[in-house]
Amino acid sequence: LMCSCRRGGGLVQPGGSLRLSCAASEFRLDFYAIYWFRQAPGKEREGVACISSIDSSTKFVDSVKGRFTISRDNAKKTGSLQLNSLKSEDTAVYYCATDLNALCRARLRRDDMIHWGEGTLVTVSS
Repeated sequence: LMCSCRRGGGLVQPGGSLRLSCAASEFRLDFYAIYWFRQAPGKEREGVACISSIDSSTKFVDSVKGRFTISRDNAKKTGSLQLNSLKSEDTAVYYCATDLNALCRARLRRDDMIHWGEGTLVTVSS
């Protein structure tokens, strides 16, 4: 998986926005649920959001609900995470991932993932 960051090079002020994208070249990402995780310095990697491939149903961790949106373009075989109203506590390395299942799991657990993107650093700072 390839995870890239668009706009601002990963550094954004509090309250700002950033969009992350994800694509795969080795397999058909449009077949599978796309997850986003993040890992802040000194913390465990946590699940942030997921979007299923069948009906584009979504899941979010409570800390980002109402601020982050997740989407996918199955025709382009890509996924995106839009980060809005960013806070300093959103600073982390963000990863896209998939467990090669079509539907999002009830819990966003890193141990269930099979393929990972390389990670993109998002720094929220004034």
